[in-house]
Amino acid sequence: QLQLVESGGGLVQTGRSLRLSCVASGFILDHYPIGWFRQAPGKEREGVSCISSRGDRTNYADSVKGRFTISRDNAKNAVYLQMNMLEPEDTAVYYCALPRTANACYAMGLKATDFGSWGQGTQVTVSK
Repeated sequence: QLQLVESGGGLVQTGRSLRLSCVASGFILDHYPIGWFRQAPGKEREGVSCISSRGDRTNYADSVKGRFTISRDNAKNAVYLQMNMLEPEDTAVYYCALPRTANACYAMGLKATDFGSWGQGTQVTVSK
């Protein structure tokens, strides 16, 4: 059964860092691009970043450019999101997901409706 599992969330202070992991089971991750999204209470799910299957192409939301870095280790069947200089506005549940088409990963403004096979999410809370 195809499954994505996120981990690495937690409670941190403003300016600190966290590294999220997205591990795949039931399929070979290196065949697929992977996207990261987040959803804050009362808000729509927002695209954060996406990475190509080989890791040679990435896409970031303007709100996280220069602070977040997406990467992957296909040998470990995992994708990571390194989050630096965290701000209270980054507080949300973070999800990884598979794009329904390869082009969805590179769109200006990642759309949740273009992704599927969502993980259960991991909570990130940034305190002031």
